[in-house]
Amino acid sequence: MIVGVGIDVVDVARFMATLRRSPGLRERLFTPVERDLPASSLAARFAAKEAIAKALGAPGTMSWQDATVHRVTGGPPQVEVVGTVAARAAELGVDRFHLSISHDAGIASAMVVAERD
Repeated sequence: MIVGVGIDVVDVARFMATLRRSPGLRERLFTPVERDLPASSLAARFAAKEAIAKALGAPGTMSWQDATVHRVTGGPPQVEVVGTVAARAAELGVDRFHLSISHDAGIASAMVVAERD
């Protein structure tokens, strides 16, 4: 059963300019395994985290550090949630996420479906 759907779109150049203006933002938004990715991948991960939050009803209590997007060779990206994001998912009964991310022509996008049995 689908619990929620989230989508987000990010302008890569504008997002990277924001990260340059606010250096601490990179550490606040991304987990250590995500921080050194190329610009388009960082923007796509940010879009994915926004989409995850929207799929979970976007409560303001979730931490950016509590969701990590992992690249899987030959498969779809995987979402790992801990802490506040895992707690919200559990509250809603979400036991899996389906994530699609893309980046092209200066735009990064992500779509998430939160699902439970």
